[in-house]
Amino acid sequence: MNDSEATAQTGDGADQVQVEITDCPAEDAHTVFRTLNALFSSDRATEDAPQGSAGPGPTVWAMTVDVSAAAAALAQPCRLTEPVTVTLQGGPWAADRLHAGLASVFTVHDVGSASGDQEQERQLRLSTRRIAA
Repeated sequence: MNDSEATAQTGDGADQVQVEITDCPAEDAHTVFRTLNALFSSDRATEDAPQGSAGPGPTVWAMTVDVSAAAAALAQPCRLTEPVTVTLQGGPWAADRLHAGLASVFTVHDVGSASGDQEQERQLRLSTRRIAA
């Protein structure tokens, strides 16, 4: 993609991705949110730690991530206590950029996706990336 194509992708919310995290402890959700805040900007403060729910159903934590700026480089992978399910919703360009940012820090397994005309939804499974010895 050249610079003019990238510029055309941004604006009108095309550079934002809605991120939902489920099926994990609150501390792992916080690790993913902190990582996303280190890579991109978002509507959630880094120190805003997710809280668990006392109810019987699954807890879903959400944030909106702006991927208009290139992802910052993180020095090393982040540790999760168990695999985390993440759902991304946004334009294809923005979802690809966020996916690449997550893949720079975690092992990312694509679980499923659905695409519409202007937006796509992807479900990912994140786990701690092994460091080569």
